[in-house]
Amino acid sequence: MACSGRHRLIPGVVTVSRGSEVELRGRRDECKALDQLAAGVRAGQSGVLVVRGEAGVGKTALLDYLSARATHCRIVRSAGVEAEMELPFAGLHQLCRPFLDDIDHLPVPQREALGVAFGLSEGDPPNRFLLGLAILNRLAEAAAARPLICLIDDAQWLDRASAQILGFVSRRLRAESVGLVFAVREPVEERDLKGLRQLTVEGLDDRDAEALLDSVMPGRLDDHVRSRILAEARGNPLALLELPLGLTAADLAGGFAAPDARPLTSRIEQSFVRQVQSLPPSTQKLLLVAAAEPVGDLALLRRAAQSLGVGMEAASPALSAGLVELRTRVRFRHPLVRSASYRTATSSELTEVHRALAEATDRQADPDRRAWHLARAAAGPDEVVAAELEHSANRAQARGGVAAAAAFLDRAAELTPDATRRGVRTLAAAWAKYQAGAFDTALALLDAAELSALDELGLARSILLRGQITFAVRGAAVGLPLLIEAAGRLEALDPGLSRQTYRDALYAALTAGQLPSGGVVEVAQAVLAAPPTPQPGHADKLLEGLAVVATDGYAAGAPMLRRAVTAFRTEGVSREEGLGWLPLACRMAHNVWDFDSWSVLSARLVDLARETGTLSVLPPSLLLRLSNRVFAGDLAGADSLAVEAVTIGEATGSRFFAQYGALVLEPWRGRESATRHAIEAVTRDRLLRGEGKVLTATQWATAVLHNGLGRYEEAYVAAEQGYTNPQEMGLSFSSLVELVEAAVRTGRLARATEAVQSLSELAQASGTDWAMGTLAGARALVSDGETADALYQEGIELLGRTEVRAVLARARLLYGEWLRRENRSLDARNQLGIAHRMLSRMGADAFAERARRELQATGETVRKPVVETRAKLTPQETQIARLAGDGLTNPEIGAQLFLSPHTIEWHLRKVYAKLGISSRKQLRTTLPDQPPTTALARDNNVLSGFDTPSRRA
Repeated sequence: MACSGRHRLIPGVVTVSRGSEVELRGRRDECKALDQLAAGVRAGQSGVLVVRGEAGVGKTALLDYLSARATHCRIVRSAGVEAEMELPFAGLHQLCRPFLDDIDHLPVPQREALGVAFGLSEGDPPNRFLLGLAILNRLAEAAAARPLICLIDDAQWLDRASAQILGFVSRRLRAESVGLVFAVREPVEERDLKGLRQLTVEGLDDRDAEALLDSVMPGRLDDHVRSRILAEARGNPLALLELPLGLTAADLAGGFAAPDARPLTSRIEQSFVRQVQSLPPSTQKLLLVAAAEPVGDLALLRRAAQSLGVGMEAASPALSAGLVELRTRVRFRHPLVRSASYRTATSSELTEVHRALAEATDRQADPDRRAWHLARAAAGPDEVVAAELEHSANRAQARGGVAAAAAFLDRAAELTPDATRRGVRTLAAAWAKYQAGAFDTALALLDAAELSALDELGLARSILLRGQITFAVRGAAVGLPLLIEAAGRLEALDPGLSRQTYRDALYAALTAGQLPSGGVVEVAQAVLAAPPTPQPGHADKLLEGLAVVATDGYAAGAPMLRRAVTAFRTEGVSREEGLGWLPLACRMAHNVWDFDSWSVLSARLVDLARETGTLSVLPPSLLLRLSNRVFAGDLAGADSLAVEAVTIGEATGSRFFAQYGALVLEPWRGRESATRHAIEAVTRDRLLRGEGKVLTATQWATAVLHNGLGRYEEAYVAAEQGYTNPQEMGLSFSSLVELVEAAVRTGRLARATEAVQSLSELAQASGTDWAMGTLAGARALVSDGETADALYQEGIELLGRTEVRAVLARARLLYGEWLRRENRSLDARNQLGIAHRMLSRMGADAFAERARRELQATGETVRKPVVETRAKLTPQETQIARLAGDGLTNPEIGAQLFLSPHTIEWHLRKVYAKLGISSRKQLRTTLPDQPPTTALARDNNVLSGFDTPSRRA
């Protein structure tokens, strides 16, 4: 493989031949992969590659090769720096600096997110996915003028915020002519680049290793020494270049020195250490300043060195040795040279150098780096430095750099002389570590904070945090008691936080199923024992109603819950209250059979989560809305929500929400394989295995599937298991409904009657048309003659007043089946015909097929449904087509689906080709008729930044 053009050569790694042509020795397959990525980018397709390998194996040389080979592409390079890992968005800013001059035309929220993250403006902490969308769009715009390839070296040293954003962008690239190539040193623990295409770089084979060694030391080596170096280097190019430099003349000639048992990286680093230590003292000090200053700013290096009495002429020996380059920025030959320069220094030398760098750093332009250097220079407790670090933590938090804020606070706590203040800062650091996902470190900091002089509020917050971490790591049974204790302590100190803690504890207990300690009852008792709120609002009433259900039974608490969810629906909530309380309110609306409230609140919650870009809330919100749409018979709308859940899962690296969406949707369609796959995926999920809500949902899904397919014995077994934990309500109640039908069909009339009685208690307490209509249909199943006929008609009438169309269609199906068995063929054809049309339009294929078979049994001829045009489109193409048909622009669709407008246009071109149309104007008439995707298409002003008055109207 050859590459042409200017190329930074690493001696011995490339062989010069035929003028400017160069070839990477022993890297044919790796070069081929890089050539293919470059060709794809030039052709309009994006590509991502993670190049992995040990230190010195040649990852940087491969990036250099791609840089030279990617003709007609714009190349942008950046590198992670170990000393910058605590500075938020440092790596991202380094990469995106060339693109920041032209961001004014980005949607306002995206432009503001960029400005806040990079310290260009002030504002609320940016949502990292909104920021990721801004970066994605900016890269796509830059690539529109010229294909773009971004090379990120030493990605293992990217700060966490940058790594998360770049991982997000990598998963959203499609048709933007953008290439992202990361070089990652092994071994390393990183999660943000997992799942991306990987290229592992191994050592050179024996022939290439020998040729490389001979190219740098021809005729100087004893054969035994040569064999030893080859064996120890294990094909690592940098080792082959550096290990001989650490040998004495006697070693080179005779090879009598003892073998070195240290790891390869350590030996390479020691070789660099010896080279650094052979330099003049002034040169070593200059290299130390450069190693301690990760930005590579020549002006800053010059100012700091001068304050230490070192001139820039001291760099000459290091330049001659090839250890460093001084061009527009300082660049070490290899990260291990930087490491060797830093680690050979004494503690007093490090203190001196960091203090000089702090003094040379502009307090106004770069306060965080200045504070970090001051912290490195501090020899003991120092309140002034600790306070500066705390300010840096606040700035990092405001920019969305949670991991950086945790690091600043951790060091600030270490430097705080006052015990009380140290406890407060340590607790704050623990909270930040928890938010960053560093649970073990957060627990260690909590231990330290609780040994300090925390006040009562601080101690309560510490217990709360310990409970949240314990719940996340060890489960509900261990975490709930801590949450209850924290909520109790907070009652008098912070009533709002106490109420939120009780809410989260109740929600978690409901989700966890049966717990050894009583779970939800224990939490509910604590809620009811808490001092009453002077002016209770929607949230207080919701919490009290749920607690009463848990302690005194459904009949006692359901009316309270109905009043609370009605208040949420009719009186509205603030944004903050909505994000915190609407998930529980939606779930309770379902639990009390209030379909109108469930519909309104779930739509409002999804809109709110989209507008704020709150992806911790949006996925579960989509599921609440998806379930609502399934019961409404809008399976196409539910499918769009499921696609969105998949999209977010891809963006966040979580597949659970997409799997759970399929679990709710696929049984209604009668797709056994897809349902089984969803059940297996959800039950395999490590974080959810054993949770009661998941077990209930999977059994309910199985019951619906088999009732639809007419396999009632299997449906009965599943429905019985799905109703095992009635305290969960929701799908547990729905399992009870499935149980009645399955029990009747399998001849278990006594069990069916018993289930109807349980259902009657629930429906009477609710009193809604949905509940009472469902009860009437269930009672009809266990009745005969005129009584059954009247009950079927009553159920259909009551359900007809609601939007629960799927339940209504099934009620008509059951009535039609009963009428046929009663030999009332004409009446049966009427009900079965309506049921068949409703179920077919919904896409509830298994139930529709049941209706078709029953119609045929009455003598009616029914054609099998014709496969619609939508079958040609993928789910994502269908969703994009419908959003475009609803009038959304490409940027608006992209903002909702976290894709660039270029990718949306690419998908639409494929849609046009499949549907045989030429423009988006034809989409409305070409796509199959179905309920509009109102919730999906609703204006997303804040997230997308676009506001169309005609659509608002």
